[in-house]
Amino acid sequence: QVQLVESGGGLVQAGGSLRLSCTASGLSSSSYAMAWFRQAPGKERSFVAAISVSGGSTYYADSVKGRFTISRDNAKNTVYLQMNSLQPADTAVYYCAADPSYIRTRRVNEVDYWGQGTQVTVSS
Repeated sequence: QVQLVESGGGLVQAGGSLRLSCTASGLSSSSYAMAWFRQAPGKERSFVAAISVSGGSTYYADSVKGRFTISRDNAKNTVYLQMNSLQPADTAVYYCAADPSYIRTRRVNEVDYWGQGTQVTVSS
């Protein structure tokens, strides 16, 4: 059974930083591309960042480029999202996702596996 478990969310002031983690079980992360999505209240789930199986390629939504960094440690079956210069608009539930295809990890309707999400709240 595949499980993706996110952690690291919380409440932070604008301008602050958080690091999210997502640990996978039931699959070998070295065979899956990984991604982060987010969903704010009343909005659809949207793509944030993706990383290829090897970690050599990354892709970001324009809204987070230059502020967020996705990385992975395949030995630990874990993917990270370092979030800097957080803004109130970044407030959302953040979801980890996994798919064998790096391209599909950018598409909310095509990803194979999802975590349960972790809340990030940025106060002004």
